[in-house]
Amino acid sequence: MAHPIGFQPSVIYQDPKAAIAWLEAAFGFETALYIEDEAGGFVHCQMRYGGALISIGLEWDEDFKSPLKLCGKNTQLTTINIPGDVDAHCERARAAGAVIVAEPNTQFYGARVYRCRDLEGHNWSISQAVEDVSREAAEQRVEGMKITGWI
Repeated sequence: MAHPIGFQPSVIYQDPKAAIAWLEAAFGFETALYIEDEAGGFVHCQMRYGGALISIGLEWDEDFKSPLKLCGKNTQLTTINIPGDVDAHCERARAAGAVIVAEPNTQFYGARVYRCRDLEGHNWSISQAVEDVSREAAEQRVEGMKITGWI
């Protein structure tokens, strides 16, 4: 199997099978690769959203834990950039049980964003581009900040 050049985060769950079903229902991910052992136990999964991949992993040693084992603490925020309606996406995630920690809001850089936690406490940021903003305009919107570079 060829691996494309890019970035692929891995998210660790206590119950990866439940997480896979939840990520499909809440965010619209699709399973791209699923590996199980002879007994039907979970081994590995890769899920796709558009052209991006994310790995779903199982806790396997003391260094790889779900937030459930860390009193809800996280060391990452995973962002999904979507082409569609972020408000509708938020409602879909809420209906699937996501804890919405920040309602959809348009940011100074031209994206409409909401943040949520999943069934095991991982933090997610969902973003939709709604306005083409120049670096200069963004700097004017956030007085006191200097922006170097611009994507």
